Amino acid sequence: MSKPKHPRLLLDNEAQAILNNLRVSPRKLNLVAGMIRNLPAAAAVSTLTFSKRRIAQDVRKALESAIANAENNHRLDVDRLVVTKAEVGRAVVMRRFHARGRGRSSRIEKWFSNLRIIVAEREAEDAAVSAQGRKA
Repeated sequence: MSKPKHPRLLLDNEAQAILNNLRVSPRKLNLVAGMIRNLPAAAAVSTLTFSKRRIAQDVRKALESAIANAENNHRLDVDRLVVTKAEVGRAVVMRRFHARGRGRSSRIEKWFSNLRIIVAEREAEDAAVSAQGRKA
């Protein structure tokens, strides 16, 4: 006897990738995640590839993982994938101290983040309309 199968929380046309304990603050990661929300997957990958932010390369790897999950595990068409959600959450906070003058110390907090990217397959006319809406 084994445990019952965990029900799938996503729709049939969705796939996800999760990154835990990224060494960046959630506020900074949310700026990068905001750049790719509601973009077609190919456009989101190219946006992250040419971004100057350090964490953009890790976000790109997570997005490529979500695209690969959609293609290999769920048989979705890669050309019609759209980033529907890019959720950022708090993880642990490392607390360190910094020596200050006159025998005092101050606390330094090093934030970690969690990232969850969900890509969904859209219909061909939906993707074309959303791409035209972004250009206008």
